[in-house]
Amino acid sequence: MNIPYPVLRYAVMVMLCLALAAAMYAMASAPTREANRFGMRGLKRQRAIDESDGWARLEPLVRWLGVRLSGIVPQETRRNIDRHLALAGDWLGISAEEFLGLTIVSFFGGLGFGVIFGVLTDMGALMVMIIGPVGAAVPYLQMQSIAQERLRSINRGLPYAIDLIALAMSAGKDFPGALRQVVEKSSNQRDGLVEEFGRILQELQIGKTRRQAMLDLAERVPSESVMEFVNSVVQAEEKGNPLADVLQVQAGMTRMRRSVNAEKSAAKAGVAMVGPLVLLMACVMILILAPIFMKLGETGNV
Repeated sequence: MNIPYPVLRYAVMVMLCLALAAAMYAMASAPTREANRFGMRGLKRQRAIDESDGWARLEPLVRWLGVRLSGIVPQETRRNIDRHLALAGDWLGISAEEFLGLTIVSFFGGLGFGVIFGVLTDMGALMVMIIGPVGAAVPYLQMQSIAQERLRSINRGLPYAIDLIALAMSAGKDFPGALRQVVEKSSNQRDGLVEEFGRILQELQIGKTRRQAMLDLAERVPSESVMEFVNSVVQAEEKGNPLADVLQVQAGMTRMRRSVNAEKSAAKAGVAMVGPLVLLMACVMILILAPIFMKLGETGNV
């Protein structure tokens, strides 16, 4: 039995509407829990709202969706998203549930854009099927991009920061005082490394041990350079070694590793450029030789 295409299309639309209604009912009827909006994430949230009028208008909807989703998000998913948000420096100050809410909003935004683009280009459902999932992926891709850039920034600035900490401690400062000097004298208070040092100072003030505060830093910024810095501070405290001397050695090792990584990247770049250069030379040769062969062919025909 052949089903007419219009009937099939309307049936699919009805099924999609029913699925959307079921999802909305599940969110509305699920138990909720209020997210914690204090601490570093609360500060980042307020800063993002103050800096972006678009986000200030969108944030209440994302917050409402986060509350509705809080009762149905598995704990493992919540921990995984929280870890990625922490790597991105508590991006937008949102919680894991609110990130999922932002993904839903972005998905429907992509659907709307797909409908408009499909009508304008006469491509219809194809644009909706393509742009909708792309819209849902935009928040995750942006978060990952911010996390990678933040990690690179911290790795670049860490050797100089360690030098400053070692110099301050050699001049008579203790470790928290040296960190405070780096934070207060920094020209960019939004820098990822400065924010992490400021967070360490806050954790020390509320009673955390230096060891625990440094281990938390290694968990938030999982890079080799940061891990070595944390291990140096922790081991120097446990063994009673002069921390300033240990940090000076650590700064030298970190700079050496940066130089080695830069040389490796340069070598890989040279190898990666071989393929594009070969293609470029082939195109140039075609552009040079093609007119000659065409001219010879015309001469031969005459």
